[in-house]
Amino acid sequence: MLTQTSATVAVERSSKSKPLSDAEAQALLSSVSEVVLSRGKKSVTQPAKDTSLEDLRGPTGGFRAPMLKIGRRLYVGFHEETLRGALAV
Repeated sequence: MLTQTSATVAVERSSKSKPLSDAEAQALLSSVSEVVLSRGKKSVTQPAKDTSLEDLRGPTGGFRAPMLKIGRRLYVGFHEETLRGALAV
Protein backbone atom coordinates (compact mmCIF):
# COMPACT_ATOMS: atom_id res chain seq x y z
CA MET A 1 0.00 0.00 0.00
CA LEU A 2 2.84 2.43 0.79
CA THR A 3 4.39 1.84 -2.61
CA GLN A 4 1.25 3.31 -4.21
CA THR A 5 1.75 6.65 -2.42
CA SER A 6 4.42 9.28 -2.17
CA ALA A 7 4.62 8.64 1.59
CA THR A 8 8.04 8.25 3.14
CA VAL A 9 8.76 6.03 6.10
CA ALA A 10 10.86 7.69 8.79
CA VAL A 11 11.29 4.59 10.97
CA GLU A 12 10.42 1.02 10.11
CA ARG A 13 10.59 -1.71 12.70
CA SER A 14 9.60 -5.36 12.79
CA SER A 15 7.05 -6.10 15.49
CA LYS A 16 8.25 -9.70 15.67
CA SER A 17 12.03 -9.33 15.84
CA LYS A 18 12.05 -6.05 17.82
CA PRO A 19 8.69 -5.50 19.54
CA LEU A 20 7.87 -2.21 21.25
CA SER A 21 8.42 -2.01 24.98
CA ASP A 22 5.70 -0.56 27.20
CA ALA A 23 7.82 2.58 27.69
CA GLU A 24 8.24 3.06 23.92
CA ALA A 25 4.52 2.54 23.31
CA GLN A 26 3.67 5.02 26.08
CA ALA A 27 6.07 7.60 24.58
CA LEU A 28 4.45 7.10 21.16
CA LEU A 29 0.98 7.45 22.68
CA SER A 30 2.05 10.62 24.51
CA SER A 31 3.26 12.18 21.25
CA VAL A 32 -0.16 12.13 19.54
CA SER A 33 -3.56 13.69 20.15
CA GLU A 34 -5.75 11.02 18.53
CA VAL A 35 -5.60 7.26 18.13
CA VAL A 36 -7.39 5.25 15.45
CA LEU A 37 -7.80 1.68 16.69
CA SER A 38 -8.60 -0.97 14.09
CA ARG A 39 -9.82 -4.42 15.02
CA GLY A 40 -11.19 -6.66 12.31
CA LYS A 41 -13.68 -4.73 10.17
CA LYS A 42 -14.06 -1.86 12.63
CA SER A 43 -12.08 1.31 13.32
CA VAL A 44 -12.62 3.65 16.26
CA THR A 45 -11.08 7.10 16.71
CA GLN A 46 -10.55 8.33 20.24
CA PRO A 47 -8.46 10.93 22.08
CA ALA A 48 -4.99 9.71 23.00
CA LYS A 49 -5.55 10.75 26.62
CA ASP A 50 -8.40 8.21 26.79
CA THR A 51 -6.30 5.40 25.31
CA SER A 52 -4.42 2.89 27.46
CA LEU A 53 -1.59 0.57 26.51
CA GLU A 54 -4.06 -2.30 26.76
CA ASP A 55 -6.13 -0.70 23.99
CA LEU A 56 -3.07 -1.00 21.72
CA ARG A 57 -2.58 -4.72 22.39
CA GLY A 58 -3.78 -7.57 20.23
CA PRO A 59 -5.16 -10.95 21.29
CA THR A 60 -1.70 -12.42 21.94
CA GLY A 61 -0.71 -9.60 24.31
CA GLY A 62 1.72 -7.86 21.95
CA PHE A 63 1.08 -4.47 20.43
CA ARG A 64 -1.02 -4.47 17.28
CA ALA A 65 0.71 -3.94 13.96
CA PRO A 66 1.05 -1.91 11.95
CA MET A 67 1.36 1.31 13.90
CA LEU A 68 1.61 4.44 11.78
CA LYS A 69 2.10 7.89 13.20
CA ILE A 70 0.87 10.48 10.73
CA GLY A 71 1.03 13.98 12.14
CA ARG A 72 -0.63 13.98 15.57
CA ARG A 73 -2.64 10.82 14.84
CA LEU A 74 -1.61 7.22 15.58
CA TYR A 75 -3.11 4.42 13.49
CA VAL A 76 -3.03 1.04 15.24
CA GLY A 77 -3.90 -2.22 13.51
CA PHE A 78 -4.74 -2.98 9.89
CA HIS A 79 -7.97 -1.75 8.35
CA GLU A 80 -7.47 -1.21 4.63
CA GLU A 81 -10.12 1.48 4.12
CA THR A 82 -8.90 3.53 7.09
CA LEU A 83 -5.26 3.32 6.02
CA ARG A 84 -6.10 4.19 2.40
CA GLY A 85 -7.87 7.31 3.65
CA ALA A 86 -4.96 8.26 5.90
CA LEU A 87 -2.46 7.79 3.07
CA ALA A 88 -4.81 9.30 0.46
CA VAL A 89 -4.41 6.29 -1.87
